[in-house]
This record gives sequence, structure tokens and C-alpha cells, in this order.
Amino acid sequence: MSSTTIGFGGSWRRPAFGALGLTLLVAIGAPTATFPHGGEIEVGGGGARGPVQLSPAQVSAIGLETATAGSHPLATILTLNGEVQLLPDRQADVSLRISGRIKELFARLGDSVTSGQRLAVVESRVLGDPPPTVTVTAPMAGIIETRNVVLGQAVEPNTQIFRISDRSQMVVLAKVYEEDLGQVKIGQEVHVKVLSYQQKVFSGKVTLIEPNLDPSSRTVKIWIELANPDGLLKPNMFATARLVLNRNDSALAIPNEAILEANGEKFVFVRQGDAFDRVDIMVGASDDEYSEVTDGLVPGDEVVVQAKRQVYTMWLTGAPAKPAD
Repeated sequence: MSSTTIGFGGSWRRPAFGALGLTLLVAIGAPTATFPHGGEIEVGGGGARGPVQLSPAQVSAIGLETATAGSHPLATILTLNGEVQLLPDRQADVSLRISGRIKELFARLGDSVTSGQRLAVVESRVLGDPPPTVTVTAPMAGIIETRNVVLGQAVEPNTQIFRISDRSQMVVLAKVYEEDLGQVKIGQEVHVKVLSYQQKVFSGKVTLIEPNLDPSSRTVKIWIELANPDGLLKPNMFATARLVLNRNDSALAIPNEAILEANGEKFVFVRQGDAFDRVDIMVGASDDEYSEVTDGLVPGDEVVVQAKRQVYTMWLTGAPAKPAD
């Protein structure tokens, strides 16, 4: 995956157009189109198209809405895919050093246990009256992940009776492509989402960049540790990790819904009174709602967010678009 790179080049200001410009459009015979609710829309003819003119009634009829370009915190993000796993140091296998049979069981699959809590009693095969017993306790706090015995079952020194895992902290193992590896650093902030809880964001940090590169995929695994206080994260869940490369707390930004794209160009329609002019823009960092504009706009510009496609159709053809429902 490649990251979105923030650019900080100088902004240019499009030439203002006013009454003189509009008069010239009419004078050279710009095409007109009849709007369903009355009035005409004037657009430039020939090569370079001019601004779209809309009356207040026409603006209302198509449900046109605008947003103002202004300061908004944004970050440059590297998006990675990964998988949730247990931390190796937060797992424990519980076994015995004697042969015997399970006499009592106090823990079930999925139980939360504390360090030192009784889990089972094993009766030894050593002769005695009564035979000696050994109490099995939890070596750490966590969840009973597996229970491999039942009452009366014979056990040997190599029998794994329980496995306990502490899931208060988990790790996402994510793959970074070779060309992006130079952007990744220990300690970087990461926001993680999983399919099961798509509206919830888990916060974590990069704690390890593995030393080896996979020659088949040209990727390196990184470890992203994150808190799991509610136990929602489970091993083997698919995860999307958004790694924060850098942050700009005062980026010039507009809503994503204002941006149109055609022929490899990104652009918006900017309002100046009753006129709506197409302005090409360059986009930097973005999130789910906003995008940074590194060139093309200045603070305070009003950009069309609702009914932008209707305005674009008018700009292209001079024909009126149907009013929004």
C-alpha cells in the first residue's frame, strides 16, 4: 500500500470574474438552456467553459448546498492489512510433572482466572492411602483458551491440561511493502478496525519491525500492540491498520463529498454569488470525512457539496439537470 503524501506548495488564486465577464459571455453568444422551474443557465461555449449561473430559485430547486474551506486536523496515513494475534509472552501452557488422573476440575473453557487460582486437582499414581494429590493453579491471569481434560482422565507429565492467554493486550501483525518500509518507525500511532466492529477504532503503536523480508511478497511484518480491555479482539481476526506517518493540525481542508474527478483530474465547484466556477485542486492527506487541499483553494472558499453533479452536468453541456429528490 502506498501512503498519501502531504504537499505544501504555494496556492494560486483563480481570477475573479464579475459583471464584465458575464456580459462578455452573453455578448459572444454563449449557449443557454431553459431550467425546468424557469430562467436560463448560461455557460461558456467553445473550448474553455465559463461559470454556471444559477438564480436563488434554481439553487433551491436542485437542493444545492455548500461547505467552506477551512482549517481541519488531518494526518498522512499508510493503510495496511493485518491479522490480530496473541502476544507470545502473554500465553501459558499448564501441565504436570507427575502421572495421575484428574480428580477435580474448577475451570471451564472461556473462564477468566487470576494468577494462583485453583484449576484442578490431580491424584498421583504413587502408592499411598490415600494417594497423594497435586493442586494445579493458574500461572498467570487470563482466559482459559483450551481445556484438554475431563474428570477421571489419566494424565502424563507431558499432558497439556490448560492453555491460558492474557488478552488485555493484543498485537496486529501487518505487512508493509518494501517501498513503504522507510516510512515506518517504532512508536508510530496506529488506528485499527476489524470486520466485526466496523464502527469502533482501536488505538495502538508500532512496537516491532521484524528483521526479515518475505522474498515472495516483498513485505516485512510489523507488530502493532493495542489495548483490548473489553475482550472484543480475538486471534485471527482480519484487521485494517491506518498508520499515522505525520499530522497536520491546521490543514486547509474540504469535505470529501465536494470533490469530483474526471480524466485523472480532481476539481470542485466554487461559489461566488450566483456563479459556480470549476476549480482544479491538488489533494494531500485525507480521512473518512475531509481531504487536505494543497493547491487551488484559499480559506473561506465555498465549495458545492450537495448537487455538485447537477452543476457539473450544466457546466459540461449547458443543459439543466433534474432537481434533486
